[in-house]
Amino acid sequence: MKVRSLAVGLLVGGLVLSACGKEGDAPEGGGGSAPDEAALPTYEVAQNVEIANSPTFKDMQSRGDNKLVMGVKDDQPGLGYKDPRTNEYSGFDIEIGRMVAAAMGYKANQIEYKPVPSEAREQAIINGDVDFYVGTYTMSDERKQQVGFAGPYFEAGQGLLVRSDEEEIKGKDTLKGKKVCSATGSTPIQNVREQKLTENSNIVEFQGYSQCVDKLLGNEVDAVTTDDAILAGYAAEDPEEMKLVGDTFSEEPYGIGLAKEDKALRDFVNDELETSIEEGTWQEIYDATLGKSGAKAETPKIDRY
Repeated sequence: MKVRSLAVGLLVGGLVLSACGKEGDAPEGGGGSAPDEAALPTYEVAQNVEIANSPTFKDMQSRGDNKLVMGVKDDQPGLGYKDPRTNEYSGFDIEIGRMVAAAMGYKANQIEYKPVPSEAREQAIINGDVDFYVGTYTMSDERKQQVGFAGPYFEAGQGLLVRSDEEEIKGKDTLKGKKVCSATGSTPIQNVREQKLTENSNIVEFQGYSQCVDKLLGNEVDAVTTDDAILAGYAAEDPEEMKLVGDTFSEEPYGIGLAKEDKALRDFVNDELETSIEEGTWQEIYDATLGKSGAKAETPKIDRY
């Protein structure tokens, strides 16, 4: 497995940005992971869009509220984050979702953001509670039994976040006897169990990763594990207290979740993602959000299954 440098680069960038924030240069709530608003691309809102044979799009148009409901995460700095002061959403995932919404004919102010925890994502899509879901959602064969995926639009890898004074945990092979926290229903916590990285009695689960981070800072768990991009965002928020350790130990392709049988919508979103990669919009979004530190990311290859 290739070792990726994204998390390390983001963490280094986060150290600089957070230090500036202490002087009042970075906004509160977003901290070192706040996006570069001036560098974000604008998305042309398509007119008279038709997605033939898409039941999801048909339902959206028939609702009458002229809204698109986008499932998101709201506690992941740099990816999907809701500023508690302004209630505004920002991050790489949010921008990818806005770009797709524009291609479907929806303006930014027509998007309704619906935070959904990891363990409830499949049911939210199946129930039609969201039109699509974009929020660090790993495409897996198991999940494809319940929902569909467009993408991937990003390639992440599982990592470890620990307190800055932690010396014993250096990677996944040093977790035995340590309390490890992640989100309920997430791929990372499944990996910890399947690989028996620590004892079952030492696995701690919460609905959101922010709760795990709080437990880490409160010395109630020893490590938080999830995708390196997510952890780097938290580290950038509080670099004096937390750090990433070790190499990534999985491959986590992020996809946009949608109704399983809606192949028409899946093809439409895949086309938009592919165009954004070819024309450079994807890179602009990345550079203004996750890539602010200068860290490079591999361009994803769309999986048209």
